[in-house]
Amino acid sequence: MFTIANATILKGENLTPKKENIVVEDGKIIEINEGAFEGKIIDCEGCIVSPTFLNGHTHIGDSIIKDEGYGLTLDEVVKPPNGVKHVALSNADDDDIIAGMQDSMWEMIKTGTTHFIDYREGGIKGIELLKEASKDMPINPIILGRDNSFYGDDPDLKRVKKAIRDILKVADGIAPSGFGEITDEVANLITEECRKQSKISSIHVAESSEVQHNSLEKFNKTEVERAIDCNFDQIVHGTNLMKDDLKIISSSDVNLCLCPRANATLNVGIAPISDIVESDIAPILGSDNLMLNSPNMLRELEFTIKLVSVTQNYNINPRELLKMATTNVCCSSINQHIKKAVIREDSFAEFIVFKQKSKNPYLNIINRSNSKDILYIIHKNIIHKYQ
Repeated sequence: MFTIANATILKGENLTPKKENIVVEDGKIIEINEGAFEGKIIDCEGCIVSPTFLNGHTHIGDSIIKDEGYGLTLDEVVKPPNGVKHVALSNADDDDIIAGMQDSMWEMIKTGTTHFIDYREGGIKGIELLKEASKDMPINPIILGRDNSFYGDDPDLKRVKKAIRDILKVADGIAPSGFGEITDEVANLITEECRKQSKISSIHVAESSEVQHNSLEKFNKTEVERAIDCNFDQIVHGTNLMKDDLKIISSSDVNLCLCPRANATLNVGIAPISDIVESDIAPILGSDNLMLNSPNMLRELEFTIKLVSVTQNYNINPRELLKMATTNVCCSSINQHIKKAVIREDSFAEFIVFKQKSKNPYLNIINRSNSKDILYIIHKNIIHKYQ
C-alpha cells in the first residue's frame, strides 16, 4: 500500500483538478481524499498527476526502418504489399523486428504510455512477434491483426473467413489497411466476426483526398460512410473528411483516432480537429508508423495544439486535447477491450506524476513537459521512479 500525497490530481473522465491524495493497494485505487495517508507516503508536493497515455494507433513493426521513406508518397511508404514498410518487414530478421519493437515500447513506457493499439502486419506470425516482444514488459499492447488474403478485387472468401477466425484466436481484433485494398464484402466479414467474438474491428479512412475521391467515384460513398455502413468499431485518420462525414461520425458509436504528426509527415492534410471537437466527437490520438514518428504522446499533444492554432485559427481547449490521449477512450465501447483506467476509486492505478511548471495543469503537460519532467509512472503495483 502507498499514498501519492499533496499533488494536484486530474480526476475522473473529465480530468477535474483536485488537491487530494491517492491511496493504492494491490494495484487499485482504494481511496481518493484530501486527508488520506496510508502505507508508504510518496510526497508529490508541486506536482500534477495525470492518467497514463493511450497511443491510439501504431504500426510498431516498422521500428526497424525509422525515417526511411521520408519524402515519398503515402502509397509508396505504406500501401500493401509493395510499400517501403511492407518490403522491409518481409525481408527483416525476426530478432531485429522484436528488438525494434522493444526499443519503441520502452520509449512509450518512459514517456507515460501504458496502452497502445497496434495494426499488426504479417498475419499470425506478426501477432506472435509482438506478443514475444511485449512479454514481461509493463505495457499493454492491443493487437489488431490482418492477412494478405484480405487484399484484391476478387478475394477467395473461404480463405478470408479462415484467416479471420485464425487471427481472432490470438489477437484482440482485426485491422485491414483501408478500402483501397479490400472489398466491402471482406470488410463486412471482418466486422461481423469481430462482433460475434467481442473483438475490435478498425480501418484507415480518409487519410488522403485521393482515396476519398476514388471511393466516391466508384461507390458514391466516402470511406467514412463505407466504414460506418460496415460497422467498424474504430476508424483511423479522418484527415480529409467530405460531405456529411462529420455528422455521420457524430451520430454513430464509432471511435475516431487522429494522427496529426503522421499526416503532416506524409503531407496528406490536416484533420479538421476544430470541427471535430465542436461536433461533440471525442477522438483519441495516435502516433501512427514508427518509421515516421516517435511514439511519444507528449510530442503528439504539443504538435497538435500548435498545429490547430496556426492552421485552423482555433484555440483548442487544452483539457479536451489531453483527454484525447488519456480518458476519451474510456467513454468508447472499445474500452471494454482496452481497459484504460481513469483516476477514481476502484480503478486500476495507472497514472503519471509530472513536475508542475505552470498554473494551468493541462498546458503544463501539453506545452511544457517532456520525459525529464516525469517523476513517477505508476502502473498498478509497479512504481517507476525517474528522478
